[in-house]
Amino acid sequence: MPEIPPLKTAVLLSGNGTTLQNLIDRRAALPIDIQLVVASRADAYGLVRAKNAGIATALVESKNFRRGAGAPDWSAMGAALDAVLLPRRFDLICLAGFMCFYPLPPALRGKVINIHPALLPAFGGRGMYGRRVHEAVKNSGATTSGCTVHYVTNDYDAGPIIWQASCAVSPTDTADDIAHKVFQLECEAYPAAIKIFAEKLAGGAVLELRV
Repeated sequence: MPEIPPLKTAVLLSGNGTTLQNLIDRRAALPIDIQLVVASRADAYGLVRAKNAGIATALVESKNFRRGAGAPDWSAMGAALDAVLLPRRFDLICLAGFMCFYPLPPALRGKVINIHPALLPAFGGRGMYGRRVHEAVKNSGATTSGCTVHYVTNDYDAGPIIWQASCAVSPTDTADDIAHKVFQLECEAYPAAIKIFAEKLAGGAVLELRV
């Protein structure tokens, strides 16, 4: 196995930044150099976590890209994200609780990954994020849940799967109980997937995705 140089990495988030903190806490053992954190909200606590860790930050607020009172203009927001990300030529972009749709430009195909709090393809797709996912799992009567790390494409939660981890769900579990179990899995799954991504890149593999 060739030595894996640190990947020039950006993290995109919208909220508390617990996934970011997990990556920060483990970065000494990961082949990543987190150089930038981009938030879609000015009040995202993930920005504080980044600054505490000495990581540069940028703000691309989703509220600035709304069509009046309607849905966000993801194309316009995507162009703003491109302006921040593309000049820096990141090797890897990790979505970590990023609650916005980022239409990927061709230059980022195969370079963006996400973690979803369910076993895709179940409980995925547009509008399925955060607590909504765990409530759907609970209401379905499923006896298993988990998390999925996957490549990002321009279809919600549809990119190739890199890593999955599962846990049992009991009839007495609440949505919060499921969320806790799944987050414990996420703390291990995202680092594992990043290592796989880095190993493939070091080995010369290039993933061609249709986005």
